[in-house]
Amino acid sequence: MSAVDPATDAFVAHRNLLFTIAYEMLGSAADAEDVLQETWLRWADVDQEPVRDPRAYLVRITTRLALNRLRTLGRQRETYVGPWLPEPLLTSPDVAEDVELAESVSTAMLLVLETLTPTERAVFVLREVFDVGYDEIAAAVDKSAAAVRQIAHRARSHVEARRPRVEVSEAEARRVLATFKEATETGDMQRLLDVLAPDVVMLSDGGGVKQAALRPIVGADKVLRWFVGVAAKAPMPVTVHEVLVNGAPALRIDTGGELDTIATVKVEGGLVTAMYLVRNPHKLAFLEAETPLAR
Repeated sequence: MSAVDPATDAFVAHRNLLFTIAYEMLGSAADAEDVLQETWLRWADVDQEPVRDPRAYLVRITTRLALNRLRTLGRQRETYVGPWLPEPLLTSPDVAEDVELAESVSTAMLLVLETLTPTERAVFVLREVFDVGYDEIAAAVDKSAAAVRQIAHRARSHVEARRPRVEVSEAEARRVLATFKEATETGDMQRLLDVLAPDVVMLSDGGGVKQAALRPIVGADKVLRWFVGVAAKAPMPVTVHEVLVNGAPALRIDTGGELDTIATVKVEGGLVTAMYLVRNPHKLAFLEAETPLAR
C-alpha cells in the first residue's frame, strides 16, 4: 500500500491525531468526524510531491476546517435548548494514563475552551496540547507568528483562571462514583448527599429531546430533588456501569435496557463540586466502542 498510495498511508497514520484536534476544537465527535472526512477529500486532491511534512499539512487542513465548523456551531449553540455539554467519548485506559491528554478532553476543560473565541481555541489546543510550533499554527489560522504568540498568551491566561485547580486521584473519583452508582441502583438517593458538595452545580443536557434542567441546578438539596424526580419516571430496570469517558471514570446509566445518561463529575476535597449529565440521545453515539485519541 505504501508504494502505491502514500496519501492514504499518511492520512491513516495521523488520523487519530487529527480527530483529537478536531474534537478538542469542536467538543463534538460527530462534527469532528465530518471534519476528518472533508480533510481526507482535500488531502486526496493535494499533489504529494512537494509536501515535505504530511503531518503539518494535514493538521493545517483539519484546523482550518474545524475553525469554519466552530464558527457555525457557535451560532447554533446560541439557540440550543438548555445547557450545552460536549459529546462524551468512550476512551481506552491509555488515554487516562496520559494525564495531559486526559485533562485536555475532560468535560470540565472542554467547557472552559467553550469560553474562548474560535481562533483562541485553535491556538490554545494546537500549542498547549499538541505542542505545535508558532509558525505552523500561524499558517493554520492565517495569522502572523507574532500575533499567534499574543493569542496563545491571552488564551493561556484565560484558561488558567478557569481550569480545575485540584488534581484528583482516580481512586478518589471511583469512590465518589461508587456511591453515586449505589444510590442510583437502589433508589436511595439520600446516599448522594454523602458525596455532593453543598454548592454543587449540575448541568444536564437533554437537547430538548430528553428531560433535563433548562438551567444549571445549584445546591445539593436541589440536585437531589431533581434526581428523585427523574428516577421516579425511569423505565425499569435501571443499571449503572462505570466506564472510562473522555479519559476519566464516569457512569453509564441504562434504563429499560437502553443507554439513558452518561454522568461525569468534578471532584474536589472528596466531594462532587460539578456534575455533568448528557441525556441527549444524539450525543450518545460514541459510547459503544472506544474512540482512539492521540497527540
